[in-house]
Amino acid sequence: MSKQKGSQGKVGGKAVYLPIILLLVLLSVIIVFPYVWMVLTSFKTNGDIMKNPTSLWPDPWTISGYVTAVTKAPFLRWLENSLIVTCSNVILVVFTSTLIGFVFAKYRFPKKEVLFTIILATMMVPAQVTMIPSFLIVNKLGLYNTLGALIIPGIVVSFGIFMCRQFIEDIPDSLCEAAKIDGASDLTIYARIILPNIRSAIGSLAIFMFLGVWNDYLTPLIMLNDTKRMTLPLALSFFTSQHSTDNSATMAVASLVMVPVLLVFIAFQKQFIKGVALSGIK
Repeated sequence: MSKQKGSQGKVGGKAVYLPIILLLVLLSVIIVFPYVWMVLTSFKTNGDIMKNPTSLWPDPWTISGYVTAVTKAPFLRWLENSLIVTCSNVILVVFTSTLIGFVFAKYRFPKKEVLFTIILATMMVPAQVTMIPSFLIVNKLGLYNTLGALIIPGIVVSFGIFMCRQFIEDIPDSLCEAAKIDGASDLTIYARIILPNIRSAIGSLAIFMFLGVWNDYLTPLIMLNDTKRMTLPLALSFFTSQHSTDNSATMAVASLVMVPVLLVFIAFQKQFIKGVALSGIK
């Protein structure tokens, strides 16, 4: 009897989760479909795209869009620019966020909570509001139309500071105190105790920053005016003119832009999931 009840419980449990699984599958298909359509469209000719814009399957298959993207435009230069800007932002933001988060989590100083509240308040200000002041500052510093204009204004991110502080606060103070007794400096504690214990937070922050900077279109549009310094999202407009648009090449570039994002997510997937799970538990 007990075995029968156990088997019935398992069957009942599966039946309860079946609608949820079907719903998740449906939502996954809805989310993935535009990307599949984009990739398949990149293998179409411009004539096929204009004739059958809603058709999913290319007829005929061609790589002319990719050839145009690579040969008729400085695609490798755009790729290099995007990699420099994105990697620099990710490294600098992870460093500043973990370091400032460490200070706010483990040190006591006057007006600490007030300063942290001000940092949190900046998260409520839309990025578009600060674009004109950022442009004026960048222009005064002589960085306009340089890759530095895309890197320097984003070195410190309030969301990263908040996220790292929440994780660092869970590290026992006894570990830091024991390290100080052994003669460890503050930087040693930061490097050997803090960073290894918040790897999941670092992985999550790195993914968020990579996605945000890599896909950013508006900031390069404002800060750059030279084709050779364009990043890949901004380069999508290169194949669009007032009278015509090379849809096949545009879709090819958009598909290529997506590849590094997938690679980064796959590389940091475990840390990202663990970071989201831990933040949910808190």
